[in-house]
Amino acid sequence: MNDDALTPTYGSRWCSESIPKYRLPDSPLLPETAYRIVMDELNLDGNPALNLASFVSTWMEPEAEQLFMHGATRNLVDQDEYPQLNVIEQRIIRMQASLFNAPDNGEPVGFSTVGSSEAIMLALLAHKWNWRTKRKTQGLEYNRPNIVFGADVHTCWEKFARYFDVEMRRIPLQPDRYTINGVDVLNHIDENTIAVGAVIGTTFTGQMDDVVDINEKLIHYKHLTGQEIPIHVDAASGGFILPFVAPEFPWDFRLEQVRSINVSNHKFGLVYAGLGSVIFRDKQVLHKELPFSINYLGGEMKNYSLNFSRSSAMLLVQYYQFLRLGKDGYQRIMHQIMANARYLEKKLIEQGNFELLTDVKFLPVVVVRLLDESRYTVFDLSDQLRKFGWIIPAYTLPANASSISVLRMVVKENLSRDLMDKLLQDIHQSINVLSNWAGNRPENVPEKDNASHGVC
Repeated sequence: MNDDALTPTYGSRWCSESIPKYRLPDSPLLPETAYRIVMDELNLDGNPALNLASFVSTWMEPEAEQLFMHGATRNLVDQDEYPQLNVIEQRIIRMQASLFNAPDNGEPVGFSTVGSSEAIMLALLAHKWNWRTKRKTQGLEYNRPNIVFGADVHTCWEKFARYFDVEMRRIPLQPDRYTINGVDVLNHIDENTIAVGAVIGTTFTGQMDDVVDINEKLIHYKHLTGQEIPIHVDAASGGFILPFVAPEFPWDFRLEQVRSINVSNHKFGLVYAGLGSVIFRDKQVLHKELPFSINYLGGEMKNYSLNFSRSSAMLLVQYYQFLRLGKDGYQRIMHQIMANARYLEKKLIEQGNFELLTDVKFLPVVVVRLLDESRYTVFDLSDQLRKFGWIIPAYTLPANASSISVLRMVVKENLSRDLMDKLLQDIHQSINVLSNWAGNRPENVPEKDNASHGVC
């Protein structure tokens, strides 16, 4: 009999010897031993439930997690072997198109992606192809495309510009305004602009670009010049919030120039990391040369992606959530999240150490800065909160507002009122610790008066 089978996990030699870090071990381990080694390393990371830095969902129901495991064995691109996956994907796309008010007389199309970064690049590629085709048809040069967006965008916008050879026209922020509007856009567009980017829920402040104003200015520009410039809305954070907490607010396909939208399903779509979506207003927006017709494993399939093989786990889980919650369920969850965010905002202000950079209006993102940074900074406070397990980012805003340092807290489904009260207590205690530390620093200790001590 193998003695290893009788050895307790923490009684094995792997608990007293280091495992190889950069080569395969020479011999196998028992399943439980390998599992414990990996889990022990994960214990060194932060607790996802206390991670207020991330928008990504960290909790799902047990039934959703069971579907996650079923989907993990099914390759989403194997449409011939798993045809129902394609059916489910298209149902999800059409559900989201309806949620974003795609025209009833149109034919919206879309694709699931591994996240908003891929979704944004796919949308912007479509706009580049459309611009280039039109320029060719008109006999105009087409080698100097540009794209316009604010400095409040996610890094993937800059990646698109660099990777796909498009001039980036980034609108700087201001110390008192952290989003962009139509006037900002008009100062940067020209005949070579392939699209304008607008963000619904910026990662820096949780605010929204003025999509309504941008849309109006681009319509006026079209009437003056005849040039059609589409808007791509990056709704990674706000796409599953606004339809339920402010359904009357127009930011989506109700606006004439909005031709494509991306959303991160793994944020407030309430599924784990690994799923985004890109939705086009109608099939004419997606240039016919972009989707590939592929003969793969015995079947013909259409594919438009930057990736190929991937698990269908997140797709199935999103379908589960849509069926499980429906509009009413999502609405109840989003309203509760917003209520908790407003509670956190109110209690932080009552502590007397913070001022709001932006208020919680449409998105559950609380952004504050210290009233007094002469003794300690938001970076000190962020480090101190780590000792309690909280992950709360401190950072400076992009140019030209880089002099402003903030703390940002994303309120998600699993941040209960009890947890929030604990967070508020820990913030208060951390501030007391930092205040005492600042008061006892050597430079704050008065110099001794030698004469008073009888020193000659």
